[in-house]
Amino acid sequence: MAASVLVSGASGFVGRAVVEALLARGYRVWAGSRTGKDVGAATGLKLDVTDFGSVLRAYGTAQPEIVVHLVGIIQEEGDQTFERVHLEGTRHMLRAAPPSTRYLHMSALGADPDSASRYSATKGEAEALVRQSGLAWTIFRPSLIFGKGDDFFGRVLKELVSAAPIVPQIGDGSFLFRPVSVQDVAQAFAQAPSLPDTVEQSYDLTGPQEFTFRQLLELELSALGKHKPIIPVPLPLMNLAVPLMQILPKPPITRDQYAMLKEGNTAPNDAARAAFDLPMLPLEDKLPEIVRGE
Repeated sequence: MAASVLVSGASGFVGRAVVEALLARGYRVWAGSRTGKDVGAATGLKLDVTDFGSVLRAYGTAQPEIVVHLVGIIQEEGDQTFERVHLEGTRHMLRAAPPSTRYLHMSALGADPDSASRYSATKGEAEALVRQSGLAWTIFRPSLIFGKGDDFFGRVLKELVSAAPIVPQIGDGSFLFRPVSVQDVAQAFAQAPSLPDTVEQSYDLTGPQEFTFRQLLELELSALGKHKPIIPVPLPLMNLAVPLMQILPKPPITRDQYAMLKEGNTAPNDAARAAFDLPMLPLEDKLPEIVRGE
């Protein structure tokens, strides 16, 4: 009988791709989300990781042998804080898991308890909980994830290059990024349960090519068919402007996003490519359809 997999955050951008990849490999997949809706052929299950009772009920229904914990937020809203979602949510998922559980954890490239970004700091703190859990864990740290419906290339960067006659560039634009496709991320998660050597290992998930922030702006403009001047904005001015933007109902960039952009987001992918059979899809091939919402 196929192993039962519980996926948290299954209705999200990455979650849908992971569910599809797991189903393709023959697993029985339970799609956990706050709405409880089915995701493709996966049975929907109500799961709020910030509510331990909800987590216990989901585990009781799914009886999972494998848990894929994907829930994360990029921006705080109301009671959905980084601490509650990333840290307490992970603590609840680990606490409810039987000792025999195979546990796969979505972290992020740059996860570090000492990071200036609370997003990255809480991701790092959650990793520590996973390592101390005693479960058979694997941690994945993806870079910027691209694909149809993604938030960064399909919304944040698109709005940045579209909003004004000029395109503001943070500093000298030299910060490095190595975006990875959602298909690569999904394949890593789907293959890990059948690979014993991946237990108690952490993998940086990055794509085949590295870009500066300026190059990403140029690629986004090209994909949109736009021609605009890119104007560097000195960091001291950005340091003043970003906090002021937070008074807007929907700021173009949050403090955390700004902190992460300044840190860059790149790492070698040798370990992940050696462990998993990944397609390594290039950003340039997918970006036009992403920005058009195809």
